[in-house]
Amino acid sequence: MPKTFVIGDIHGAHRALTQCLTRAAVDYATDTLICLGDVCDGWPETNGAIAELLKIRNLVFVQGNHDFWTLQWMLGRTIEPVWFRQGGEATILSYNGRPVPPTHKTLLRNALPWYQLGNRLFVHAGIDPKRPLHVQSRDIFLWDRNLAYTALAAYDAGITTPLTSYNEIYIGHTPIPYDKPIWSGGVCLMDTGAGWAGVLSIMDIDTHEVFTSDNVPLLYPGITGRTRKND
Repeated sequence: MPKTFVIGDIHGAHRALTQCLTRAAVDYATDTLICLGDVCDGWPETNGAIAELLKIRNLVFVQGNHDFWTLQWMLGRTIEPVWFRQGGEATILSYNGRPVPPTHKTLLRNALPWYQLGNRLFVHAGIDPKRPLHVQSRDIFLWDRNLAYTALAAYDAGITTPLTSYNEIYIGHTPIPYDKPIWSGGVCLMDTGAGWAGVLSIMDIDTHEVFTSDNVPLLYPGITGRTRKND
């Protein structure tokens, strides 16, 4: 039976991505991969990471804030100085001065603000649980950390009360101080720090089995990821 996987923020770490896909035995032809965004910026292989994702036939790509920034550069628009400092330079260099393949632009241009599968929701940063999705702004989906911070506080306090109306909601964006994703009130925090000094994580959404990469800095010796971990 085909499986469905979700993966956290990749941040240009193509080597970590391929480790996760191999260790989870993802079938590129039949399985579904839901990417929570931020494939771009940080480690030196954004080009390769996007190319790898595009090999997966059933790819669901949710937009992250770094993907939004990168798309502006790809389309020749104004470059945010903060983007350049927070991994954008590495993304530019990954293309070695060559034109960005049209398929890479299309992936980022067509990225979803969120994705729903039954009563499971997948979004990059978070949502406002008190408001319908259709009235919420892109800024919330790409940037807002309130749900992540609430989930982390509940996890630390041992509180298990559901935090949203969804059976499960998967988010990235906010790195957690653990080497595997954690569950808190039905919220799964998937960003295990691959863009900074942690690992990349992938999960089978039906069994909740987790597979992780090696520590990402060890995969890129002598190279630094993003300069700050909370952007």
